[in-house]
Amino acid sequence: MVLAAGTIAPDFSTIDDQGNPVSLSDFKGKTVVLYFYPKDDTPGCTKEAQSFRDNYDQYKDKDMVVLGVSMDDQASHKMFKEVRPVSREA
Repeated sequence: MVLAAGTIAPDFSTIDDQGNPVSLSDFKGKTVVLYFYPKDDTPGCTKEAQSFRDNYDQYKDKDMVVLGVSMDDQASHKMFKEVRPVSREA
């Protein structure tokens, strides 16, 4: 499915790195930055994720959430997050 920039994304559900179900609809009313990357722990993807982390202060007061999506499994996401932290607690 190809979406044009600015198109409202269809709802989807998946499992996060902790094994919890998450759906796009969980963030209704918020601005969601949804970015796709090919693989955990690769130089470009790590830099992109760290950029979101490093600029977190620009997002936190704007009712925004940043979600990263790749084809890697839950264990890979968890290791990537532990080795190269990309998120902060609000």
